[in-house]
Amino acid sequence: MFGSRRSRRRLTTALAGCGLLLTGAAVQLGSGTAAHAAATHRILFDNAHAETAGNADWIISTSQPDPLGQDSSPSAETDWTGALSSWGVALQKTGDYSLKTLPSGSSLSYGGSSSTDLSNFDTLVLPEPNTLFTSAEKTAIMNFVKNGGGLFMISDHTGADRNNDGEDAVEILNDLMTNNSVDSTDPFGFSIDSLDVKSGYPAAIGDSTDPVLHGSFGTVTKSLIADGTTATLKPADNSSVKGLVYRSGYSGNTGAFFLTSTFGSGRVAFWGDSSPIDDGTGQSGNTLYDGWNDSGATNAALALNATAWLAGSGTGSGGGGGGGTGSCTAAQLLGNSGFESGNGTWSATSGVITNSSGESARSGSYYAWLDGNGTATTDTLSQSVTIPSACSSAKLSFYLHVDTAETTTSTAYDTLKVQVLNSSGTVLGTLATYSNLNAASGYTQRSFDLSGYAGQTVTLKFTGTEGSKYQTSFVVDDTALDVG
Repeated sequence: MFGSRRSRRRLTTALAGCGLLLTGAAVQLGSGTAAHAAATHRILFDNAHAETAGNADWIISTSQPDPLGQDSSPSAETDWTGALSSWGVALQKTGDYSLKTLPSGSSLSYGGSSSTDLSNFDTLVLPEPNTLFTSAEKTAIMNFVKNGGGLFMISDHTGADRNNDGEDAVEILNDLMTNNSVDSTDPFGFSIDSLDVKSGYPAAIGDSTDPVLHGSFGTVTKSLIADGTTATLKPADNSSVKGLVYRSGYSGNTGAFFLTSTFGSGRVAFWGDSSPIDDGTGQSGNTLYDGWNDSGATNAALALNATAWLAGSGTGSGGGGGGGTGSCTAAQLLGNSGFESGNGTWSATSGVITNSSGESARSGSYYAWLDGNGTATTDTLSQSVTIPSACSSAKLSFYLHVDTAETTTSTAYDTLKVQVLNSSGTVLGTLATYSNLNAASGYTQRSFDLSGYAGQTVTLKFTGTEGSKYQTSFVVDDTALDVG
């Protein structure tokens, strides 16, 4: 059938989309728990958001990104310099963890080529950030967690603006959860309270099965507040949110000082004060307090058990670590793969995703129809997806039908390019180029090996370009990206 783009547009339903090409939404890797590799757990500590401003010194070592550059076999907290050195050294001494720091002046990314890209880690620690995350960073963090990563958020009291830029950790972490491009509808099931709780020893709940309260690093009984805040739980938004340690006199959905949650395939932990992770040692000139070893609390066990759980080495329900890496679980990764949800998940030129009678779907009612106008046209269709690094196979497939009014048997006047792009929009590879010369009746399945992109977040993009005289329609249906 020689389709007509104009007739297709008249018949397209409201679900067929609006606007020009947008950045593709990241895809959740299935609905089950992401498996974790038996290898070393990889932890990235953030120091790119003013974590050492003022008296803060929230670093594991002054050697960044690799703390081993300061001491390759630390045995005491003073072997590394920083108020979080006790935390870092304790993990390093187990032999089960690989630790890195994102240095000042860097940016968080996910799916890139940097050695500190989140795709190379199982857990991200945000120890009282004091500058806002950029839009790109928030997208990276949320997709990292959604695809299996662990996120450890540590706040401080409201008004703790250590670099005097008008933002404190309460505002910055709430902004991450409520103002991002992935999910701003209370994704973790809690909000951070704008409070300054001066002091206290919040107590742990009585749950002997919880892996954070009763883990390999010890049993948690109490934590420490020395000017901190709490969180309000909203289990109606995310039923997995769970308060583990509560301010005295509080329980249930209010006054949670330490909590856990899940999002997609990943895990989340929140702590309402930075004082518990402060080991009292750091760079010269800082006024520090040794909350890590406070005799009235069990802060070290809480920090270390939570790190293990976030990285996927704990037990219990929820997501696993990996950030889309780790072990491979066989899955089909594309969302709305047959277009039956209209524009859901895909980004497309207006009218491309359609149930018009001008062409026919291979299955169901909806399909993607690029070009077919008989005028100079460029249509696009794209979706972003993270390919787990541990998967040995990754195959993209789709069914393509091409019909045309062109009469030539030798000249490609109209083309459809199938490409792989990185998160910055740079073309990493062109998988195929089809044209009016590929016109044939019915659909033909096309398949491509994408295993070379394992461990990356890439955008799969179809671009149809039509000349100004005769129409060519490129019709796509029943897409899939199978990994295993």
